[in-house]
Amino acid sequence: MLRDDPEIIKKRRELGERIGDLRAAAHHTQDSLCNATGISRSQLQRIEAGEADIRYSELLAIASAVNAEVSALGIIWPPTAR
Repeated sequence: MLRDDPEIIKKRRELGERIGDLRAAAHHTQDSLCNATGISRSQLQRIEAGEADIRYSELLAIASAVNAEVSALGIIWPPTAR
């Protein structure tokens, strides 16, 4: 299954780490970021741990709340060839 691909798991973890770093740099706790974005705390925890597939609307909400462009999250499209 695509979701279980090791490369996807790695990228999901990297994204979660970037989100956590940007959240901390913006002086947000998980709770305050959840309040600012409408994302549940359990979902944010799963996103930051690299366990959840994040929706584009969540990416936009997080980027806005930390005052960053979506590109600051390291999202590159189309993906580079392997």
